[in-house]
Amino acid sequence: MTGPVTVPADAKALAAYVDHTLLKPEATAADVTALVEEGAALGVFSVCVSPTFVAHAVAAAAGRLKVATVCGFPSGKHLSQVKAFEAARSVEDGADEVDMVIDVGAARAGLFDDVQSDIAAVRAAVPAGLVLKVIIESAALTDDQIVAACRAAEAAGADFVKTSTGFHATGGASAHAVGLMSQTVGGRLGVKASGGVRTLADALAMIEAGATRLGLSGTAAVLAGFDEAGTDEVATAGDGY
Repeated sequence: MTGPVTVPADAKALAAYVDHTLLKPEATAADVTALVEEGAALGVFSVCVSPTFVAHAVAAAAGRLKVATVCGFPSGKHLSQVKAFEAARSVEDGADEVDMVIDVGAARAGLFDDVQSDIAAVRAAVPAGLVLKVIIESAALTDDQIVAACRAAEAAGADFVKTSTGFHATGGASAHAVGLMSQTVGGRLGVKASGGVRTLADALAMIEAGATRLGLSGTAAVLAGFDEAGTDEVATAGDGY
């Protein structure tokens, strides 16, 4: 973390952190419409959908919230040119933000020049003014690899680093990883915690650790935690990270 963190005190404040997410392969257009309507009602920052649904989500959102999508998802084992084409098409379809997956194996092998060039290829396809987030799959990396991946993302011009796809066997976000990522980017990039953030306590712990955005699929249940938690609980959630 780079300084004191203000923990959201109510559902409205927390909703402003949220990318309301639906990336299940069985999702339908009707599901995406429902996601957009729920997201608008909850007051989230954006919805995050698969590339095939970007144009549909943009039309359904009608300017009420941002639309994010993914690229090279979920494995990251796509050629950089393919990732760049996918990102460019999503931008053409109206996406405001693109969350790309790095080649996690390259990071594990210490090939961070390759990681940086992969990110740079996608950055070139996502124009300035639109947001590029870089998913590093933090649970699959060592602390040193997390730091190096974040540095590669910053050097390639990314706007955010992001913990996880939520689809990797090693797990999702952790407060430790978020804190390390936040410390590494020092406020110059945003930090998105995603993957396994299912409760109010989880969400507040991630923000306390330094997250500036949250990827949630169960947003309504997380926000409903404010109705169930007392003021003292909300104020102290996440202490110690």
